Amino acid sequence: MQEVAPCSSWALPKQKTYVFKNASIVNPKNGSIRRATVCTHEGKIHSILDNPDLVFTDDAQHTTIDLSGKYLCPGLIDCHVHISSVPGEPNLSKSFTQMSHPISLLRQPTMCREILARGFTTVRDCGGATLALKEALAAGAFPGPRLFFAGHALSQSGGHADMRSSHDTTSCCGGTVTGPGRLCDGVPECLRATREELRQGADFIKIMAGGGVASPTDKLESLQFTPEEIRAITTVAANSGTYVTAHAYTPFAVRTAVENGVRGIEHGSLIDEETARFMAERGVWLTPTLVTYTEMLEKGFLPPELRGKNDAVIRAAIQSLTIAQKAGVKMCYGTDLLGPLTTAQTREFSIRGAVLGSLETLQSATVNAAEMLREETRLGRIEEGFVADMIILKNNPLKNVEILNDPENQLLAVIKEGRVMVSRWSKLDVDCFLPPEKIE
Repeated sequence: MQEVAPCSSWALPKQKTYVFKNASIVNPKNGSIRRATVCTHEGKIHSILDNPDLVFTDDAQHTTIDLSGKYLCPGLIDCHVHISSVPGEPNLSKSFTQMSHPISLLRQPTMCREILARGFTTVRDCGGATLALKEALAAGAFPGPRLFFAGHALSQSGGHADMRSSHDTTSCCGGTVTGPGRLCDGVPECLRATREELRQGADFIKIMAGGGVASPTDKLESLQFTPEEIRAITTVAANSGTYVTAHAYTPFAVRTAVENGVRGIEHGSLIDEETARFMAERGVWLTPTLVTYTEMLEKGFLPPELRGKNDAVIRAAIQSLTIAQKAGVKMCYGTDLLGPLTTAQTREFSIRGAVLGSLETLQSATVNAAEMLREETRLGRIEEGFVADMIILKNNPLKNVEILNDPENQLLAVIKEGRVMVSRWSKLDVDCFLPPEKIE
């Protein structure tokens, strides 16, 4: 049968079959290293064999790569990004609230390529990304990570996604979009806003359940949305087979969100021991984002009137990791970096590693993240039948997870769905684009 030509000029070439011999395979599930040969075929991990002389593949044109002395790790997952908040502007107001939509769109492909080059083969966008971006990445229009997205984060008026100042007397009607957020007040508006985000392809729903650092009019300790409003949102999400995660710092905000059906907490920087146990007992996920507060402080990203809120979060954030770890809360890797700060995406590994240790930090960016995304049978591990998302490292991240904060010197290659998308290694070439045909 004649092969049908792709309907788009950017369609990716068929995956090659690779045989990675003598690999030290990192298992973040149990912290072990297995020395074996990994065969990838048609974008999946076809086989893992302890005997390097046995290779089961039907592809006679397979490519063999010797990984002696190298480490093969699952592709990384960042569970809290904002791809629409692109680099190019120096501060919060310009990069997050005043940048035009066309400027953001034109810069997003570059940001996606940079995310992938750091080893992140999957990301979860918690406000601002669109179905069009997800589809473009899936189709291979440009290199980037696999995307799960929330659409617009839902916020009450005066909440964390309402960027109007206290002197702005304009009134927003229900459903008003404010950059990465959508305003909704009262149960009917919350029902409609949730349904609209799901209609537009959102994989999950994000709500602002409490005050935030970057919003101009709310206090950190404020509680946002009523229990009835939160229940309306979580009910619609559950009816559609998905979940709700909530921006929340304080014990009160966290507990109110969870009691009304929320399944994940973003940040949680001010939680106490009782709240952490409450989350663990109910299987609620926590995605801390410590690097964003440090970067906002060091880079002078925030206006003076918001720096006090950031200082309060920084003082408590490290302790919140210890509290959550002690209570047995499952944690995922997240960064929440905006604008020019996104270049520090891997710094979270260094911050967490110093508190949680290498294994637990790596788990947060692989197996835990995959489970939270409900993709634990496809992503987060190097096992037969899983998607071939892998990174090749010079050193062992189980011994020192901080090597992941140095991709320019430690990360040799990034493989997504069996294609070599990024390579800093002379022994392995990028294969995700077809070269032009020779005409002479």
